[in-house]
Amino acid sequence: MLLFAGLGNPGQEYAANRHNAGFMALDMLADQHGFSGWKDKNGAQLAEGRLGGEKILAVKPQTFMNRSGLPVAEAARFYKIPNDNIFVFYDEIDLAAGKLRVKCGGGHGGHNGIRDLDRHLGTDYWRVRIGVGRPEQVIPGSRIDIRKWVLMDFTSAERDSWVPALMKAMSAEAPLLVAHDEGSFMSRVAHLAPAPKPPTDDKKAPKPSS
Repeated sequence: MLLFAGLGNPGQEYAANRHNAGFMALDMLADQHGFSGWKDKNGAQLAEGRLGGEKILAVKPQTFMNRSGLPVAEAARFYKIPNDNIFVFYDEIDLAAGKLRVKCGGGHGGHNGIRDLDRHLGTDYWRVRIGVGRPEQVIPGSRIDIRKWVLMDFTSAERDSWVPALMKAMSAEAPLLVAHDEGSFMSRVAHLAPAPKPPTDDKKAPKPSS
């Protein structure tokens, strides 16, 4: 059995935020692969399904981003899932929008959800980092504070282009994660959903959505 966790904040007002990329990834995966309906348990929403012949437990903590660790750790302990079979999907501002990276272990990079997971799980689990970019990369000349940026919605242009494409590609290729073929997963996703070219100063950049 493997555990796929997606990080985000609960509530409709946060649903389209950059910080909720992890929730978006799991929602797409559960929908596309016919997982059971989400059920509330111990501070998280849980769903079950199968990928690549293996049983998958999908977990979305409902304790807000900064306290994501305990619900994931409790689910892992209850189902006796080792860290090597835990994949955590989350937003990464230090990756260009639409890029994807997978690695095992490492630091939290200032991400408070990952910081809390490290406290409760240790660091030797798999991280599926979904690039959401920095404000100045997406909106040239922008000086939006990072803390505000991650709680802003993806732009309408992004929601009509690379965001759904990336979520669908990750869902389609998720069996490669189950097989622990992380390199092929990254390659296939990049092929199916190429990251957009960043806008330049001489082009009108999309305004951020509220």
